Amino acid sequence: MSKPLTDHEKRKQISVRGIAGLGDVSEIKKSFNRHLHFTLVKDRNVATPRDYYFALAHTVRDHLVGRWIRTQQYYYEKDPKRIHYLSLEFYMGRTLQNTMINLGLQNACDEAIYQLGLDLEELEDIEEDAGLGNGGLGRLAACFLDSMASLGLAAYGYGIRYEFGIFNQKITNGWQVEEADDWLRYGNPWEKARPEYMLPVHFYGRVAHTHEGPKWVDTQVVLAMPYDTPVPGYKNNTVNTMRLWSAKAPNDFNLQEFNVGDYIQAVLDRNLAENISRVLYPNDNFFEGKELRLKQEYFVVAATLQDIIRRFKSSKFGCRDPMRTSFETFHEKVAIQLNDTHPALAIPELMRILLDIERLDWEKAWEITTKTCAYTNHTVLPEALERWPVYMFEKLLPRHLQIIYEINQRHLDRVAVLYPGDSDRLRRMSLIEEGDPKRINMAHLCVVGSHAVNGVARIHSDIVKTTVFKDFCDIEPEKFQNKTNGITPRRWLLLCNPGLADIIAEKIGEDFLTDLFQLKKLLDFVNDEMFIRDVAKVKQENKLKFAACLESEYKVKINPESIFDIHVKRIHEYKRQLLNCLHVITLYNRIKKEPNKKFVPRTVMIGGKAAPGYHMAKMIIKLFTSVGEVVNHDPVVGDRLKVIFLENYRVSLAEKVIPAADLSQQISTAGTEASGTGNMKFMLNGALTIGTMDGANVEMAEEAGEENLFIFGMRVEDVEAMDKKGYNAREYYERLPELKQAMDQISTGFFSPKEPELFKDVVNMLMNHDRFKVFADYEAYISCQEKVNELYRNPKEWTKKVIRNIAASGKFSSDRTIAEYAREIWGVEPSDVKIPPPNEPRPNKSL
Repeated sequence: MSKPLTDHEKRKQISVRGIAGLGDVSEIKKSFNRHLHFTLVKDRNVATPRDYYFALAHTVRDHLVGRWIRTQQYYYEKDPKRIHYLSLEFYMGRTLQNTMINLGLQNACDEAIYQLGLDLEELEDIEEDAGLGNGGLGRLAACFLDSMASLGLAAYGYGIRYEFGIFNQKITNGWQVEEADDWLRYGNPWEKARPEYMLPVHFYGRVAHTHEGPKWVDTQVVLAMPYDTPVPGYKNNTVNTMRLWSAKAPNDFNLQEFNVGDYIQAVLDRNLAENISRVLYPNDNFFEGKELRLKQEYFVVAATLQDIIRRFKSSKFGCRDPMRTSFETFHEKVAIQLNDTHPALAIPELMRILLDIERLDWEKAWEITTKTCAYTNHTVLPEALERWPVYMFEKLLPRHLQIIYEINQRHLDRVAVLYPGDSDRLRRMSLIEEGDPKRINMAHLCVVGSHAVNGVARIHSDIVKTTVFKDFCDIEPEKFQNKTNGITPRRWLLLCNPGLADIIAEKIGEDFLTDLFQLKKLLDFVNDEMFIRDVAKVKQENKLKFAACLESEYKVKINPESIFDIHVKRIHEYKRQLLNCLHVITLYNRIKKEPNKKFVPRTVMIGGKAAPGYHMAKMIIKLFTSVGEVVNHDPVVGDRLKVIFLENYRVSLAEKVIPAADLSQQISTAGTEASGTGNMKFMLNGALTIGTMDGANVEMAEEAGEENLFIFGMRVEDVEAMDKKGYNAREYYERLPELKQAMDQISTGFFSPKEPELFKDVVNMLMNHDRFKVFADYEAYISCQEKVNELYRNPKEWTKKVIRNIAASGKFSSDRTIAEYAREIWGVEPSDVKIPPPNEPRPNKSL
């Protein structure tokens, strides 16, 4: 038998990673050595692995620069409509490998690094994640940037360059402990500061009424310094820009006349201004009304809108003057997409600029604003909706408050004409919520101020139309759309699972990477013995690799023959990690009850971060780790059940764990998870899904056939019916002996013998005020898990289902999602034009 290929040899075979031409390899080696010498000022005797990573990063970045400059020149000449994706979060992860893949350089770099006596994977692992997001919403923004560049759209991502991203999670004695994520400590080779485009942002002050109209005066100024990161499309020579703003104090900050003697203190106080971009708020699906967060939201919006308008005015086309002066065509050249309500202030800020600075009348300004802005809703959980106190606006953004009041007045006048005398409807639809304190409903502001509103999966968009925004939908149904989320197949298949990408490419060619619907062709091979064997072999290799990784990290030996049962996402009650926990305890009790019975072995892994202030989420982590302590040290159980908490789940860990998964848990209460995107990543990487009919699971079941997923539990209608009649947890507790046993073990301290009362809050919540009805789905979940075991006993049938799932995952490419946004919201057409690469002369410009 021929000896198995090394990772290095395997990677060389994969043509989708770019052909390593000899010229390229020697060029890369030269460039690498040049950067080591001139950029890092090191030689091979003293260079560290980190130096080698930086030398390679700079080498790869050099290949981006020409394409980046040329792309921006191309946009300047063609003057296309530009898309501006505004988000408080961009969860980018690592950049090196993705850049090599999109430029078709991976094999050349691999060979060059190998010839230099280094290991590419080792260098890739040195890079820090850019953790500028919490979870789904931030990672979606990152996938969207990749797709917008790959579809040739003139798009910009705008956000904040947080000095500290999402915290690093340590597990200490089973508890989550947070650590600051100092991701910039060693520098970031991918960003370029652009001080020449620095812009002022105003806060506080008052509104003066002048003969020319209202003016916002006596403000405090903070400067916004842009940092640009290149966003390469997949092999199309397009390189777009993600522009992140960093807060800088102006040089005269706090040195005005009132502060005469205290120069030192004035300089130290610069930190107060610069704190705006210091740290990402670590809440997922939860609104915390802090003033610093409101400052962050206005900061990104104010800097971005100035930038957009500068670019619009200095554009080459549209008029004979060197500058565009009319805003008539603004919405034809500019689209602004609001990623949730966090950048909602773009609406009143654009109004302020058009009214107070550009001197347009209200009607014209409002028409431009609504035609420019569109809003994506990401959640229907009431605790996640942003409702800012009016008093905060009065202090921080007084002019914007006036504008919001005027928007509201005109909006309510319009509603009153349509529904005379319906004061309850006016109250429900108002942008201002009466109460103590009065609050501004930012979602209502977004709906009123946008020409399109979308949910992120079909079921979620329907819920949005029939519940949260029902009143608005009654009046303007045409405004409401669906855009089911997607993921980029470059990162989430080619980059993280090269083995699977390779066997797919062997069967159907390489075009699936830019047209994921082509995966349907794999249905022709669902009974092909060789292909079934290959798919199972790739999965087994990924499991072995991840098992080795876990062994070095956690010192636990796991059984690679076991089901890798994986539940990774933010820790939240609605995501029901507790339901998973109850299944683990039930499984444990069954093994203890019949120790000689044959059980299908499982390794259950849960991972995810809890918001630092979310007590219940932190208790859920502690419960799971405590159950693990008992299960993993019980000799009766052996390797039939292992329970592992994956510490510090993040993009780079997802890239390792997802390809190794057999079972993907997507078990939120129906009607609570807007879409989910992890579910799509697991499906594409050959895991089967156990899940409720929630979010995009519904469409995954539709695409693959419900019989190819493990669907269980209440549907949205059942949850609504139960809400009407009342959910009684005790009823299930009394009726289901295994549930009662598990709950009694938790509440009597079986898993916390030193502190029997430790989990009383969890027990109390589950028994008395569980909004997410964990017990109501317990029985269906347990029996569904038995079906999982049954199928896993038949590896061939299991793998056939895997192939059917992969073949059905084409819909869930973010390329499809973005093409829909482009055509149906932004009014632009995706383009497959390949901009000429930098080494080719440019076409004649005089045409």
